[in-house]
Amino acid sequence: MYPEYLVAPMRAELTNVGFDELKTAEEVDAAINGEGTVFVVVNSVCGCAAANARPAAKLAAANEKHPDKLVTVFAGMEKDAVDRARSYMMPFPPSSPAMALFKDGKLVHMIERHQIEGRPAQMIAENLIGAFDQHC
Repeated sequence: MYPEYLVAPMRAELTNVGFDELKTAEEVDAAINGEGTVFVVVNSVCGCAAANARPAAKLAAANEKHPDKLVTVFAGMEKDAVDRARSYMMPFPPSSPAMALFKDGKLVHMIERHQIEGRPAQMIAENLIGAFDQHC
């Protein structure tokens, strides 16, 4: 676990633009299960989260067509919530950062860390926007 003072600004990057932070497995279940679309960001302290993932998520969330719910879990912090979110992302292996789009409780789009590293935020956002336009 990281000190809260260290991750607070990283949490705020997403919560300040409308993402709900999920801190328990039960909150993850409630967010993902059911009707509608849910965009889940597995947030992280790593450099690619700061440089690419969080900015991409913010850009995509601002798209005219976007998921019904925007949520985030923080790797290295709330273990139960992160583990539960990752269980819904199977068969993809755990990675952070990562981004997933669910529709009616089913995974319909996934972006893993290796698809985030070294790519500019705009490129990642365009990938997400394409998925939002198709599924939302």
